[in-house]
Amino acid sequence: MPDMILAASAAGAQIAVAAAVTTDLVAEIRDRHDLWPTATAAVGRLTTGAALFAATNLKGNERISLQIAGSGPLGTVAADGWLLDEETIGARGYARSPQVELPVDARGKFNVAGAIGKGSLHVTRSSEGGQPYVGVVPLVSGEIAEDLAHYLGQSEQTPSVVALGVLANPDGIVAAGGILAQVLPGADERALSALEERALAMPPVTQLIAQGADAAALLLALTGDSDLRSYRSIDVRFACRCNRAKVESVLLGLGAEEILALTRERDLTEATCEYCKTQYVFTSEELRQLVERT
Repeated sequence: MPDMILAASAAGAQIAVAAAVTTDLVAEIRDRHDLWPTATAAVGRLTTGAALFAATNLKGNERISLQIAGSGPLGTVAADGWLLDEETIGARGYARSPQVELPVDARGKFNVAGAIGKGSLHVTRSSEGGQPYVGVVPLVSGEIAEDLAHYLGQSEQTPSVVALGVLANPDGIVAAGGILAQVLPGADERALSALEERALAMPPVTQLIAQGADAAALLLALTGDSDLRSYRSIDVRFACRCNRAKVESVLLGLGAEEILALTRERDLTEATCEYCKTQYVFTSEELRQLVERT
């Protein structure tokens, strides 16, 4: 089943809903970073959340960046989502400490909350040349889905239901995906309670995907409403925004003296993208020329 997001609105209820299947996306991130299982679950959930945010809240060249700064062994966990074009979302994610594995929790699920610990969620909306908007809220559980819903309710005054999941076995990623439902202004106050009740009653998202459910089936499981309208289908794939010019800009941020010190210490300087693990190699002469151009 190809990765995709399906967004729609519930007729007459003023509710916007979106469902994502991100199994291939999460598998690629795991492979690129050699993520251990608990780390995979955390990064996979956050990246799926970033893709859902991008599908439902962004236009044009805008980008959503989610970052969790936690006290647990994972350290920083970050993910980006943006529109590659009108029909495709690019997403990426990483954990500062990718090789983290904890025993499962009391429910038999990945102990993501334990791996993240206490901390804060930072949400940044930005666009090329525009002033970024940054919202920060404390983590309420470390389970990520609840934290994203808390952010939407507190910082954007949009009551929301979020469910995210990653199902894995020793052979790889079995299923990954999520749902996002937002109650729009003017909706009946009972709409959110009804959504929350259905979200609690429905099987886990990853269980449904593993059984063959696509994004449309996830939407139906959440809303119980076959009368959805304004469908929008969006492909999702791994992508990265790094390039050599951006790495040069980061190096320049070190200052001329620090760059020249690197040229004296080594013949080659390597810089690795945190998100895609691409390595950029600079010779000492290239670094000296970089300083001279500034």
